[in-house]
Amino acid sequence: MRGNGRIFARKNSAVLWCAYYLRGREFRESTGHSDPKKAEKFLQARRREVGADQLGVRPFVGPAAERVKISCDLDADQEVRAKCDCLCCALERDLKFRGKESQQNTSNLNRVRRDFGELRAIALTADDVDKYIEQRLAEGSAPASINRTTQLLGQAFHFGIQRKRLTSAPDIRHLSEKGNERQGFFGETEFRAVVDNLPAYMKDFVRFAYFTGMRRGELASLKWEDVDGDVLRLRAENAKNGEARAVPLEGELAELIERRREARRVKMEGRPLVLSAWIFHRDGEPIGDFRKVWRTACCMAGVGKLVCPTCEGPVDAEYNCANCSRTWAREELKYIGRLFHDFRRSAVRDMVRAGVPETVAMTISGHKTRSMFDRYNITNDRDQRDALRATQEYRQQQASALREKIAAMPQRSAGVN
Repeated sequence: MRGNGRIFARKNSAVLWCAYYLRGREFRESTGHSDPKKAEKFLQARRREVGADQLGVRPFVGPAAERVKISCDLDADQEVRAKCDCLCCALERDLKFRGKESQQNTSNLNRVRRDFGELRAIALTADDVDKYIEQRLAEGSAPASINRTTQLLGQAFHFGIQRKRLTSAPDIRHLSEKGNERQGFFGETEFRAVVDNLPAYMKDFVRFAYFTGMRRGELASLKWEDVDGDVLRLRAENAKNGEARAVPLEGELAELIERRREARRVKMEGRPLVLSAWIFHRDGEPIGDFRKVWRTACCMAGVGKLVCPTCEGPVDAEYNCANCSRTWAREELKYIGRLFHDFRRSAVRDMVRAGVPETVAMTISGHKTRSMFDRYNITNDRDQRDALRATQEYRQQQASALREKIAAMPQRSAGVN
């Protein structure tokens, strides 16, 4: 033994092991060598790392941290992931524990798994992340899409640091999303056209979103126990901002809830009659992924279209792209058009235009900050035309009033010099 550490042999092992200490803790690991000189060089390298940590130059990365992977196999089943110690699986379990699991997070986390594979966490550098971002931009990915992926990558690293499995994380850039704000809105006619083309189980679900601006996940979580007389109460654990809120059931909302009461009874062939616990349901079960029926309804209503995923050109009835000369399956086509989330923007804008105080509108839509509320209350061409027309009318009124004032003033009589 010389200084901090020692070399020793383990029973039934062909290679030599070493032991060293940092802050009173002993670390043991294989040197990977059976030659004593090479094993001693390995131990010396570890001593230098320990010394650098003690001097505050850089944190020590132990053998356990060196083994941590960013991701396991993308195709691993849930039983394997429940026990896996890679950063992505650990973050996935944490999101579930905190109630933050969502379809979007799952999709983006799978993108992290696919793009970073089985890399060791300590091997990923800030330069590697920059190159990844540059590659995604070159492929045509939007900055917002890249940010969602790198954001979860960063969360995975920081969760590993919190759990003392890692000592550092690479610096990850956040791309500017300026100009990425969506500006889709639903007019009354467009809204009715989409509803007419939706299956029966989706119609009231969509109507409620249009009237209140409530988020898709919040709507899907609503149960009959959340209805308190003529008030619907969204529980805090189901609200995105973590704050419970109440929505009075007035007018069309009250009529909608009565229709849902009648639709609560579910009778399926070979099964007894049951009462669904969910306000909005499909055959008694909560509404899940509805992207296909949504896109179909929007295309039929003329507020959406399916285009070539490569060049975004039009496709014919057999899904052939004239520009790319390729034939696609329907599920491969890219959708461009109105989104379900546009109901949220539409509800905010219409409430403000109707004269609803912004603080009251925020309690209905569930916006926690004014910045997000202002982002949704986007002006459009009609707003600007109305503003210019009103300004012009105001100036004409001012000019007319000035002319009347001048005409009413007494005229100066002609004097004699």
